[in-house]
Amino acid sequence: MEDPLIDAARQVRENAHAPYSRFKVGAAIDSVEGRRHLGCNVENVAYPEGTCAEAGAIAAMIAAGDRRIASIAVIADSPDPVPPCGGCRQKIAEFADGDAPVTLATTGGKVLRTSVAELLPGAFTVGHMDRA
Repeated sequence: MEDPLIDAARQVRENAHAPYSRFKVGAAIDSVEGRRHLGCNVENVAYPEGTCAEAGAIAAMIAAGDRRIASIAVIADSPDPVPPCGGCRQKIAEFADGDAPVTLATTGGKVLRTSVAELLPGAFTVGHMDRA
């Protein structure tokens, strides 16, 4: 089954700058506003400082003026689908509803479909902050 969001993540993954880990990751977001935003991981010599693919896609979404994630796909060349790191899970939760679909895929064709709430149960939200 073809999935345009996974295909977009697969294509942008090729642009990843991963000379240290050699682990390229691509992410694609469809925003609630109806546009697609892409990101890939970008490492630097001060490894592990760098940018995850998911964070890059979120930054592209915000830079384009969109504010909400409708769905996200992440792809990597690994035996099993790779979930976002903890920091990216929090970033995704900041811009998506809990039921927003998350598709994790491998370049070999394995796919895991989940949701933002399943990735980060009990997420810290602005509702937890004392606004008094």
